[in-house]
Amino acid sequence: MIARIWCATATREKAASYQHHFASRVLPHLKAIDGFSGAKLLRRNTSDGIELLAMTLWQSLDSVRAFTGSDPERAIVDADAQAMLSTFDETAFNYEIVVDELQR
Repeated sequence: MIARIWCATATREKAASYQHHFASRVLPHLKAIDGFSGAKLLRRNTSDGIELLAMTLWQSLDSVRAFTGSDPERAIVDADAQAMLSTFDETAFNYEIVVDELQR
């Protein structure tokens, strides 16, 4: 299992718009890709606005490549999302999950 991590920032006013974009446009797209296993969008208030951290889960690096193309570290940020964000990483980091424990 691979955890793909990507960060961005937004103004307080535009963070909610990005959250809606992630839920209504990004997630449906990801769900259609074979090997996609889930996602979380985290937010943190900072003195400059809102920091957003997206974590998507994938079965393998090959399934990540089904999303990104040949470069699995390339961030995919469409023009609509870019307009809502103050800054965003142009790369994403892919981590192999070696311990996984959830309590519900």
